Amino acid sequence: MSEAMLSKVRKLLAQAEDPACTPAESAAFTAKATELIARYGVDRALLAARDPATDPVGDRVLDIVAPYARDKVGLLAAVAEPLRCRCVRRRQGNGFALHLFGFASDLERVDLLFTSLLVQAAHGLAATPVPADDHPAAFRRSWLAGFAEVIGGRLRAAETAAVSGSGTPSVALVLADRSDRVQRRLAEQYPRLRTAPPRRLAGTGFSSGAEAGSRADLGGRNLNGSSAVARRLGR
Repeated sequence: MSEAMLSKVRKLLAQAEDPACTPAESAAFTAKATELIARYGVDRALLAARDPATDPVGDRVLDIVAPYARDKVGLLAAVAEPLRCRCVRRRQGNGFALHLFGFASDLERVDLLFTSLLVQAAHGLAATPVPADDHPAAFRRSWLAGFAEVIGGRLRAAETAAVSGSGTPSVALVLADRSDRVQRRLAEQYPRLRTAPPRRLAGTGFSSGAEAGSRADLGGRNLNGSSAVARRLGR
């Protein structure tokens, strides 16, 4: 992402975090930052349609470590899929290696947002008391599930709005083609991929995690590597 775009996003998030802002003003600044991230993805896709060399299909592997490794994987998937990336989970020690596939600009967006959201999730969990009648680990897993589900919905909405506001009728076809190319790249490396069964979570933290997800910043302030930040979610 260009420095000019990052500067705009950082400024919006700084305004959103200003104690003098009302909740409505803070929400408006955060929404604008999210809009810029989504618009950047559409702009890069249209540029690559004219010059494919500017945004090649690629992949990267992120190490997701314990504790709550599987829940961090769920958050990564919630970020990756709306941004037209795909991920494959591989067991690695007491955590996972996540193999991400996507166009370079989309992988960059996923890395940026996932890094920021891991930190926000850690802060949210630290500020949320575990009910006396719930097991701490079960509560936190369900909290993270709620957080991830709402984040995924917000990102899908932002991406849809960016496509609708692009003013380019062919953008939907361009993005569909990009998704197909990412899927083909994944299938080349994992021709016998299996879908993991759905999880059953017993904790009562889903609703409070979902509420935290609705408040999370989606502009992404922290540009450090995702795999390093993943360690911060342990408690």
